[in-house]
Amino acid sequence: MNSSTGGPVSTGGPADGDTFDAGAGSVLRQPKAVWATAGAAVVAFMGIGLVDPILPSIAEGLDAGAGQVSLLFTSYFLITAIAMLVTGFVSSRIGGRKTLLLGLALVVVFAGLSGTSGSVGELVGFRAGWGLGNALFVSTALAVIVGAAAGGSAAAILLYESALGLGMACGPLLGALLGDASWRYPFFGTAFLMAVGFLCITVFLKEQPKPARKTGLLDPVKALGHGGLASVAVSSFFYNYTFFTVLAFTPFVLDMTPYKSGAVFFAWGVLLAVFSVVVAPRMQARFGSLKVLGGSLVLLAADVLVLGYGSHTTAVVCTILSGAFIGVNNTVYTELALGVSDAPRPVASAGYNFVRWFAAAAAPYFAPKIEEWSNVHIPFAVAAVTAVLGALVVLVRRNALTQEAEELAERHSTEDSVTVFAN
Repeated sequence: MNSSTGGPVSTGGPADGDTFDAGAGSVLRQPKAVWATAGAAVVAFMGIGLVDPILPSIAEGLDAGAGQVSLLFTSYFLITAIAMLVTGFVSSRIGGRKTLLLGLALVVVFAGLSGTSGSVGELVGFRAGWGLGNALFVSTALAVIVGAAAGGSAAAILLYESALGLGMACGPLLGALLGDASWRYPFFGTAFLMAVGFLCITVFLKEQPKPARKTGLLDPVKALGHGGLASVAVSSFFYNYTFFTVLAFTPFVLDMTPYKSGAVFFAWGVLLAVFSVVVAPRMQARFGSLKVLGGSLVLLAADVLVLGYGSHTTAVVCTILSGAFIGVNNTVYTELALGVSDAPRPVASAGYNFVRWFAAAAAPYFAPKIEEWSNVHIPFAVAAVTAVLGALVVLVRRNALTQEAEELAERHSTEDSVTVFAN
């Protein structure tokens, strides 16, 4: 759930460390419109991990099993994946501001309705509507922030990535604090915060120019015809299965109170943010993107395997530690996806996200099923295998990925368009 840094990072050479440093120097000097959008982005990303600490409470309150409650993630990300074909189509026709407001309005409505659910089926359905609103918002937020930001795109992108990390970290914390009283309160709290974001964007953000070229519904799918982009998308598909096994299934294995579970996933989110924004660019600069990605995927596989077979304390430590590997992977995958093909960046990003979010929908569904068919350890063994498969795809396609990224580097460096790694 990260953005690209704009220009491509060579998969075999250094990343642009100067971009990060330049952005850090001017990130705080922004107009109100940027802060309004970034603030709403924090809340939007909070919605992803919001339900983590309260999954057991929801299951108890609605008399549902782990498999049924995990569908909260499945419905959310299934709709998000399909919406990737729609967001560019919509925003290129009605403009970024109206797309943001439409997305926020949908989140306010469906997050509020989620809190009124009388059955797990209703809640799953409302989460699907929430996913559509969130997709419209996060897929447009970076372009809007860059268009309104002071200090260049580096500062704007750093601000966006910081919002993503902060949201991923604070989502479980908010879920724990409000969910300790009732599992319904986190949903009402999110609806309220997004309503505040809606008002801020209405007041402070002016409409920006529409793109010169309108995006077609099938443009993202056509972009996947490029071998390099398809390889990145397939590798990320396997990785995201691992990612969302940790995010959606681990709370049931830890079986902790909302406060304790929220603290675990808050620490997880902090590591994700730090390694995504700070550590990953420096590792890329030293070792190159493909080596960093391959090594991080293998380490994530080992971590998840130990998580599944270790003691309860070990599982807590490994859950938190996985945030570091996930943060690195998110950053590198996005840069590869946006730098490896000749498709416009918004289109390449949509195609890439269209593929990978299906894994985010699949993992929460299959992990509890696999546990029912076997035991609690096997879902994590499967997740470890999918992380290794992601690394193998990168290994097999490493020459093509490197060559194609280098051939397109000069072309991409002159482009003004930016895109988002939508969550």
